[in-house]
Amino acid sequence: MNKKRDRLEIIHSILKTIQDKREAKPTHILYKSNLSHQMLTEYLTELIQGNFVQELQDKGKKSYKLTDKGYNYLKDYDTIKSFLESYGL
Repeated sequence: MNKKRDRLEIIHSILKTIQDKREAKPTHILYKSNLSHQMLTEYLTELIQGNFVQELQDKGKKSYKLTDKGYNYLKDYDTIKSFLESYGL
C-alpha cells in the first residue's frame, strides 16, 4: 500500500533531518526528506516564517538550524504519534 505523506509528516521529516545534522544544507535536506526542490523551498520558507527554522549564510552558502520552536515541534510530534500508535490509529 502506497501511503502519501501528509503535511505534518513532511514538516517532521525536514525538521528531523536538520536536527540530526545540527545544521543542514539544502541539498542534504532535499535528499533525506525526499522532496522536489520546489516543494522544499516552499516548506523551508514557511518554516522560516513560522520561526521553526533559522537560515544561516556563510560565504554565500545557505544552511539551516532549528529554533527552540522547531525542537518543541519534534518533541510534541513524537508524543502525539506515540499516543495514536498506542490506540492503534
